Amino acid sequence: MDSSPIEDGAPSAAHALGVLGAEPLVGGHPPQRASHASSGPRAAEVARIAAKVEDGLRITPAEGLLLHDHADLLLLARLADLVRIRLHPEGRVTYIVDRNLNPTNVCITDCGFCAFYRRPGEEGAYVLEREEIHRRMQELADLGGRQVLMQGGHHPRLKTAWWAELCADLRTRFPLVNLHALSAPELDHLAKLDKRPVEEVLKDLVAAGLGSVPGAGAEMLVERVRKIIAPKKTTTDRWLAVHRAVHEAGLRSSATMMFGHVETHAERIEHFERLRALQDETGGFTAFACWTMQPEGVPQQELYPRKATPGTYLRVQALARIYLDNIANMQTSYVTQGLKSAQLTLRMGCNDFGGTMLEENVVSAAGCFNLAPIEKLEAQIRRAGFVPTRRNSWYGIVDERLGAPSGPACREEAATHRAARLGKALVGAGAEA
Repeated sequence: MDSSPIEDGAPSAAHALGVLGAEPLVGGHPPQRASHASSGPRAAEVARIAAKVEDGLRITPAEGLLLHDHADLLLLARLADLVRIRLHPEGRVTYIVDRNLNPTNVCITDCGFCAFYRRPGEEGAYVLEREEIHRRMQELADLGGRQVLMQGGHHPRLKTAWWAELCADLRTRFPLVNLHALSAPELDHLAKLDKRPVEEVLKDLVAAGLGSVPGAGAEMLVERVRKIIAPKKTTTDRWLAVHRAVHEAGLRSSATMMFGHVETHAERIEHFERLRALQDETGGFTAFACWTMQPEGVPQQELYPRKATPGTYLRVQALARIYLDNIANMQTSYVTQGLKSAQLTLRMGCNDFGGTMLEENVVSAAGCFNLAPIEKLEAQIRRAGFVPTRRNSWYGIVDERLGAPSGPACREEAATHRAARLGKALVGAGAEA
């Protein structure tokens, strides 16, 4: 494929990468300015690590940090693109027709970076009526939607039974729309409300129709950071433990990272390492997505640095593709970064454009409005030199333009990861006993 311009009349991707901004001050730490040069005392080390990536070898945390701080951005782009081609040589970029649906915005975790939530009883707090949920779901189904992303914060009174009843209702009414719902912190919250293990919560939700779990709430999987930006939210170890339980229950989930706030460069690598280690163990993550924090309009805006530059986003996104060698799919984040940056990431390791997001409330509450209709999204993919391809939640292909569907069509067919296979084996052994 050729290196098409990012838009008609726009500069080439290589030129665009060359003029992007430098790393901003991060969370009160001294500026971690990086040379990113192809010469100098670090050049030999960068070249050695690049050769490892070219040979298909795994890099270490120390090597990841060195690439982050000293590799030229175009080198990172080339290496990430190489990894993408190895994993996805067919020249397609996938996306899913979906929408966000937030049944409630009531939350008691008080995250200072979130402009969406409302405290119980606060003006603007809501729980959607079931008829309104049905209306929005019908809009999605009429467009051929395959997934609804449902999250609702940490409501103090909506327990597992409420969510299970909602899932069962929607599964019956809209059987072709997968319920991609309830992040790890939300699941942990339900377990606390119910006063029972999260495994039992998952059992009820799976029986009701839950199909997969989003990777939200990860923020930064480093306790120093979480204690600053989300002290009431699930801990790093607990976030990972809930996803382990999700995978053992036979479900797949995604993984995420929000950066560009109070974390150091090394802590970005630590986040990657924690995800890679869990994926080695369970194999349950389908995809990874990252985005920069959107500080405008959040409750504690004064505590956060200015919004990270596009160059920072592209650097971290490329490094994520290089480092997370065991997670098959890499999603761009056009909703927070815009379509031009998203196009660039397709040459920096990303093979998926995420969802059409027919409704998006969380980042838009912070003044971020980069939603795009399906036709425009496909046009952006084509201009980057790829074939736009519709998928389902488990990365099965459901694009009629490409013939019959292929790949997993449901959660049961997608439950081929290590943790799910082990769970089935243990259940079988128990039955035999």
